Amino acid sequence: MIKIQIPEPVRMIIEQLNIHGFEAYAVGGCVRDSFLGRLPKDWDITTSAKPEHMKEIFPKTVDTGIQHGTVTVIMGHEGYEVTTYRIDGEYEDGRHPKTVEFTASLLEDLKRRDFTINAMAYSGKDELVDEFGGIKDLESGIIRCVGNPLDRFTEDALRILRAIRFSAQLGFQIEEETENAIAVIAKNLKNVSKERIQVELTKLLLSDHPARVRLVFENGIATYLTEHFLHTETGLLQIEKLNRLPDKKHMRWSGFLRFLSEREAVTILRELRLDNDTIDQVGTLVRLWKTEIPADKSAIRKVMSGLPLNLFYDLLCIQKLYLFDGYQKQLKQVELYVEEIIRSGDCIRLKDMAVSGRDLIAAGIKPGPRMGEVLQVLFDEVLKNPDNNNREYLLKIINLK
Repeated sequence: MIKIQIPEPVRMIIEQLNIHGFEAYAVGGCVRDSFLGRLPKDWDITTSAKPEHMKEIFPKTVDTGIQHGTVTVIMGHEGYEVTTYRIDGEYEDGRHPKTVEFTASLLEDLKRRDFTINAMAYSGKDELVDEFGGIKDLESGIIRCVGNPLDRFTEDALRILRAIRFSAQLGFQIEEETENAIAVIAKNLKNVSKERIQVELTKLLLSDHPARVRLVFENGIATYLTEHFLHTETGLLQIEKLNRLPDKKHMRWSGFLRFLSEREAVTILRELRLDNDTIDQVGTLVRLWKTEIPADKSAIRKVMSGLPLNLFYDLLCIQKLYLFDGYQKQLKQVELYVEEIIRSGDCIRLKDMAVSGRDLIAAGIKPGPRMGEVLQVLFDEVLKNPDNNNREYLLKIINLK
């Protein structure tokens, strides 16, 4: 058996609980990732100790979710969630249990978990508890529910998307009975919050296998996610290319939604409660990606002036991946010109122009629409010829006009 390297604070927490007569194990995703050779992002601990016992044992704790048995133990400057073994009561809303019952049985606690690969516990003393075949499924590359998949998905419909997301992140196949249950319970996803749906979809798109989003449509899930999500099916065209985009939220969403109008893309992302920055970036890239950029420095500076520089580079990245082959030679020349523009320090921002609104006021132009028009005329002149970004020359143009 592979020995898991448990971080020292986690080892100390488990050891202290053991010293005081309680069982304690690292559990869930951290165990899974350790066996896969991945660095766990979080270390969760499960224990037979109840919250009041944990608070007595450890000097610094936070009541993170004490009603569900979770206490955050502070070790150094880090917090580690420690949760009492529990049995979930009835799931009334298809998402959260109505009640939680503490138990002294680790097995009962593991039974309530979603997938076999997430239902393993490790003691820190080379003792692995794997009652549901998690290691075997890891070795076989399988996503399988713990127990009856219909029960697991009925309890919490978000697990449906989690199954597909884990499949995409790990490159695993979803076991047949588990996938069949997905289609049966899919309608329950309409009761899951849009924020939680969005988190799972974003993780899926940012994975090494974003094309697995196809399973959302093949299993009849899409229609239950948001009012308009079904329209995104057009993004499945050339979906295999999506993993060639940088694993950034706005890039993967833009690649997936690129065949929609800006309005349609923005509507869907708002329904999914994405943050405004991402929505704005995706809207811009969806609007512009099919627009060819001429291999002309003046035209290039014009496009660059309307976008943050990083978003302009993102636009070029998407165009290189998706625009027709005949445009690629032109795009290479555009990239060369962009390097020259940056290297020469050409003015591509209004704020960097040699003449400001204050200069125009001094020249007798009053603040208002007229000033904005004059500034734009001067900026267009500078974009055409950066050498004209000269205060004396630009003020002379004003006088001529």
